[in-house]
Amino acid sequence: MRVQQEVEVDVEERSEIALLLRRLTVELDAVGERFAGIHGLGRTDVRALVAIMDAARCGRALTAGALGAAVELSSASVTALVDRLERAGHVRRVRDATDRRRVVLEMTESAQSAGAEFFGRLQRDLVAAMGEFPDEELAVVRRFLEQMTDAIMHHARIDQTPGERTN
Repeated sequence: MRVQQEVEVDVEERSEIALLLRRLTVELDAVGERFAGIHGLGRTDVRALVAIMDAARCGRALTAGALGAAVELSSASVTALVDRLERAGHVRRVRDATDRRRVVLEMTESAQSAGAEFFGRLQRDLVAAMGEFPDEELAVVRRFLEQMTDAIMHHARIDQTPGERTN
């Protein structure tokens, strides 16, 4: 009986953590929506800018095709997205330095500045909040967040037929 109670408590605690993750994602989504609203962007526009920024941070060049995969858009939709972001002054198409036949996407300095201005304080606040945790605990949190992100990405990409639901 005691083992059953421990298992129930464990499941309840894990469910509570999942709910906290949901709350965190809702709050982060709201921050992204505010940024989008201020800069006249849509949700997909922000996702695209984040994908371009993340690729640059990792030292990878991002093509329109890779962007399409990252934001789950068709080629025609990606072309329209990039055209829109380019007209707004947020991205530019440039020749890849290592393969001149390839065109890659870069964020403009003004887009980087707008992002830094808007998200900079949040980044500083997050880093400060982490100051309460020792490196060993942060390593566990990092591993946890990576695995949760992988699980969410897997769930988001499951092929489902119309009307089919996974639980």
